[in-house]
Amino acid sequence: MSDDEVRVFEQKRGCRALHFPTALGADVPTYNIPGVTAELKFTPDLLAGVYLGRIRKWNDPELVKVNPGIALPDAEIVVVHRSDGSGTTYVWADYLSKISEEWRSKVGTDTSVTWPVGVGAKGNDGVTDIVRTTPNSLGYVELTYAIQNALQGGQVRNSAGNFIRANVKSVAAAAAESGSSMPDDFRLSITNAPGKDAYPIATFTWLLIPSKIADTGKKTAISDFLRWSLSDGQIFAEPMAYARLPQAVITKEDEAIAQIQ
Repeated sequence: MSDDEVRVFEQKRGCRALHFPTALGADVPTYNIPGVTAELKFTPDLLAGVYLGRIRKWNDPELVKVNPGIALPDAEIVVVHRSDGSGTTYVWADYLSKISEEWRSKVGTDTSVTWPVGVGAKGNDGVTDIVRTTPNSLGYVELTYAIQNALQGGQVRNSAGNFIRANVKSVAAAAAESGSSMPDDFRLSITNAPGKDAYPIATFTWLLIPSKIADTGKKTAISDFLRWSLSDGQIFAEPMAYARLPQAVITKEDEAIAQIQ
């Protein structure tokens, strides 16, 4: 939640909104180019350029330069984005805001933004469907959707200068240093994280829980579920293409569960 959203929550509910990280996910640039089965590489400038409308064709010199030997067509890029507000969009816009001053100043970071170009679709399912059925399209979806739908995903150059494929290992690497920098309220962005193996469009996922729960049974059930999700429940993350939390973050969360009263 943003600072404004937190303030509104506190005014309406009379208590704090507690953020508890549960696992790690990622946004993946995914594309459909007829005749191209190779795994493309994207620099930060390329992704910002496409979504700002500056880079319009697949054979743009910037794309060709980082993808030598791949026959990219002289075709307009069909840019696809979410039409609804979503955490997936927030992560994508947050990443672009960090690597592009133009994006930060013109568009910014939010769950819903005013897109400079492109066609919108509702949900990860909607973006997936458009990319899968539209030639020369490029969109972004959660890693789990890309895997489940066998979408072609591209590698993204990280802050260390390495092109990284999104997977459980590289997403976990993005959070490797988060334990020491994690704030007490757990609201931490790890897009464009440091580390040679870190995938740059990674994120925590959170449960949002009120700090005061009048129903004792409900409070106990939620607290117990949190403890389970931070221990035995972590084994269920990777089969769904999410990465486990760093142990330092889990330890900090275990202590924070006591804030639920």
